[in-house]
Amino acid sequence: MEEIKLMKGNEAIAHAAIRYGADGYFGYPITPQSEIMETLMAEKPWESTGMVVLQAESEVAAINMVYGGAASGKRVMTSSSSPGISLKLEGISYLAGAELPCVIVNVMRGGPGLGTIQPSQADYFQTVKGGGHGDYRLITLAPYSVQEMADFVALGFDLAFRYSNPAMILADGIIGQMMEKVVLPPYLPRKTEAGIREESPWAVQGKRKQNKVNVITSLELDPALMEENNKRFQAKYRNIEETEVRYEEFHCEDARYLLIAFGSSARICQKVVELAREEGIRLGLLRPITLWPFPKKIIEAYSDRVKGMLSVELNAGQMVEDVRLAVNGKVKVEHFGRLGGVVFTPDEILTALKEKFQI
Repeated sequence: MEEIKLMKGNEAIAHAAIRYGADGYFGYPITPQSEIMETLMAEKPWESTGMVVLQAESEVAAINMVYGGAASGKRVMTSSSSPGISLKLEGISYLAGAELPCVIVNVMRGGPGLGTIQPSQADYFQTVKGGGHGDYRLITLAPYSVQEMADFVALGFDLAFRYSNPAMILADGIIGQMMEKVVLPPYLPRKTEAGIREESPWAVQGKRKQNKVNVITSLELDPALMEENNKRFQAKYRNIEETEVRYEEFHCEDARYLLIAFGSSARICQKVVELAREEGIRLGLLRPITLWPFPKKIIEAYSDRVKGMLSVELNAGQMVEDVRLAVNGKVKVEHFGRLGGVVFTPDEILTALKEKFQI
């Protein structure tokens, strides 16, 4: 049955994974996401659901354990924070190249380098532009509440298995560490071996005589065949772009100016919209929920209706590039952000809006 609890975003990820019927989690501690693995260890799901929870010896080991679990058709996941995700990128590219479904959680922190443990959104490029090598894409969900941290575990797995592709939950330190009321889903049973074989007929299932031999790899030495693989990948990505775009609109119906923000920045921007409207400025907020596929069509549609757009991000200006590509010069697009773990205030954003658009 559903339960209502007060918990951190990181804790919600862990509880949702158990309740969803995940088969395994492989991770390594790093602030500000360590509570995901700590909560899983404290809950001991191996005793109740059979879920495997393992602290690997490194981030590199963890992502390759995910590869192994995913290759056997299991519902497996990992989590980390910015520098740790960088270490996983080779494995993530292998997962995409082998078309293996899994869920990866990144609770972003400030960088570059070791940086700070404070929140940031500076991993946007790394996530939606590939990050690792090769022409691959990650289905990317950007939660802005503890509830969405829980909800996106199920959604991430569902999309990953639907398209045989890794899915990323791209959160940040604010969402991971903040506490809110969350409605946890009911417990779902883990799939039996028969269910796994039915859902994942491509998976490696051992040497049982009744099973066909499946070979899972991202390696193909014949360039003509590798090109065909890549063409198949690109066709799949185009299908995802057409069918899986998600976004939320906030006071956009009569807006003359538009804020574009995701994650914790979108929460702050909701207050900015309220403050602006108190001053008679018709401001709206469009929140991308999927960062890839990016909601470029709806943003392009708004370019014919508004005087300007401000991309608000906790970085030096990353998503703003995709906003500009979407509007294709039809309307002025500016960026406002803070760096290194500093979080902006609603008043700072409103002041930046007025200055950049001469309101």
